[in-house]
Amino acid sequence: MDTLETIFTRRSVRNFTHKPVSEADLHDLLKAGMQAPSAKNEQPWHFIVINQQEILHKIPEFHPYSKMLLDAPLAILVCSDRKLEKKRASWLQDCSAATENILLAAHAKGLGAVWLGVFPDSDRVSGMQSLLSMPKDIRPVALVAVGYPASQPEPIDRFDSARIHNNQW
Repeated sequence: MDTLETIFTRRSVRNFTHKPVSEADLHDLLKAGMQAPSAKNEQPWHFIVINQQEILHKIPEFHPYSKMLLDAPLAILVCSDRKLEKKRASWLQDCSAATENILLAAHAKGLGAVWLGVFPDSDRVSGMQSLLSMPKDIRPVALVAVGYPASQPEPIDRFDSARIHNNQW
């Protein structure tokens, strides 16, 4: 699948089979996340791979939009490390770019994935920190549920020329 096809056909997948994701595919997703652009090349990210069902099943207790984790074989939590943030304003963009790279890589490999927002919701942030025994300097940003799609949503063309402005509003 070429890059534009991957971008244009990627959709959020919320229904998964129980087939496990291979270590090689997981490695590629994490490598894609770490290839994201990063302001001043800070790369403030860390990634927590969650593949134990008992942990995945606890997340919906504090994250109301994460019920798909009851079927997903794994999730990747994208985090920011405050100790690696020199330019404090860029960590959210850096981690968001890493998250998008993971989503696109998953789709390119025939996997399904969905972005579950964690930051800035304080209940979700504290829930993840507590559940995963995270150090105080690590901030959970986004959780990506990953697995083989039980159903594949059809692509949607979201292009809207009314949202384009040239040179001025």
